Amino acid sequence: MNTAGDSRTTVSAKAGADNSYVVSKFAVFQESTTAKERIAGTYTYTLIVTPRTAASGAGTAQTADITITIAALATSSLVASAATSSAYISTATGATSDVAVSALATASNTPRGYIRVTLLNAASGTDARESVTITTTVGQVGTTENRGRSVVLKYTGAVDYNIYSDGTAGTGTITISTPSVTFATKSVTFYAVAPATLFASVATPNLRVGSNSDAVRVTAKDANGVSWAGTLYIYASAAADAAIAGAVRATAAADATACTWSAANDFHSCAITGAAAGTAKFKVTNYSTAALATAAASGAEVTSNEVSVVVNTATAATVKLEFDKATYAPGERARIYVTPLDSTGKAIAVSTNANLLASGGISTAQALTFAGSTTTAESLTAVSITTKANSSSTSGARAGSMEYTVYMPVSGGTVTISATGGTSLPLAGRVAVTASATVTDSGAAALAAVNALATTVASLRTLITTLTNLVLKIQKKVKA
Repeated sequence: MNTAGDSRTTVSAKAGADNSYVVSKFAVFQESTTAKERIAGTYTYTLIVTPRTAASGAGTAQTADITITIAALATSSLVASAATSSAYISTATGATSDVAVSALATASNTPRGYIRVTLLNAASGTDARESVTITTTVGQVGTTENRGRSVVLKYTGAVDYNIYSDGTAGTGTITISTPSVTFATKSVTFYAVAPATLFASVATPNLRVGSNSDAVRVTAKDANGVSWAGTLYIYASAAADAAIAGAVRATAAADATACTWSAANDFHSCAITGAAAGTAKFKVTNYSTAALATAAASGAEVTSNEVSVVVNTATAATVKLEFDKATYAPGERARIYVTPLDSTGKAIAVSTNANLLASGGISTAQALTFAGSTTTAESLTAVSITTKANSSSTSGARAGSMEYTVYMPVSGGTVTISATGGTSLPLAGRVAVTASATVTDSGAAALAAVNALATTVASLRTLITTLTNLVLKIQKKVKA
């Protein structure tokens, strides 16, 4: 029986031959619902059972060990998951995507870039708790307290680790890992104090009077062949050139125009201000004034090749329509170019012509599909045309033209587009213009191929018959 206030249970056995066995079952529980009790792990308990009899009291105690395991919840796991964790390199803190880092190699305690590391568990709801190991082949990585070529860092939540230059120029490979995750390697570039080579090229074939933001592009390399991302300056070669565009470089005043480094494109872009129609020559250097070049505090002066730019003040006299190819496959992407031309038939500087085309814009009887719109009619009806200053192999832009991207019909035939010059043109230019391209008919092409093959086979059969008859004649003469 169970005595009140006593957790023990006493069982009485019968005397003599009437003795019988008594079986008891006990259940053991561990509370794991409250925060302080649900620490994951394996718990071991020892059970002690002491038999008792009414006559002799307590017998020999019996012991047994049992274990209870509390599994960790996915949301509270401290193990990092590759699927939910991330590492990004950038020039700014808090990055959410990779950005190229290119910086001066001179040793500095100011970070040149950052590596944003976020470690999350598989449930993606909680920060993991793992050390972060970062190594680099050039420069240093880490924090203000712990930095070097290879460091092990503490992680307490999404954090930005620093990238430092240490005087070594070159391209470095950065690896980031934890005990559970290894991220894709990153790259950082440290360039020398001065460039070794500068190569300039004209990006805008026709400059306008006024500002031209991307007139000349410069590829700069240091002695290691690393892209040099420091500041470059463009200037007119002589006073006669400066009368058309830009300015000459003065001895002490900074009249040269600073160029802009584009990490994404791996070149410097130089702006030129046009002043009058004509051709002007320019050079690019790493010093803004002649005095600074002479002092050469940041290495020897390096000057690019000389380039000639054209300032074009001509206005539109006619308009031209053009496809980028003469022949297309069914449904193939095509580009239509609208180009204003001057009185000599040449392209002009970038411009906006409010009514380059007459009302209705470009028309066509074929089923063209316009990229980014629902119908061709809605897309080609524009009459105001703004041209592009530069060409691009990526977008299909062409300097001096405006482009439309369309998709050709799926059936073969000739595609013709037409338009009429608008009131932005003189009366002589307000005439109809057209352009045509051919869409190959795949069915017709296949049929033509089959017919050609049949003709070839027929010719071969005729040849075989002729040869057979000739052999028979020869055999008859031999027998005779």
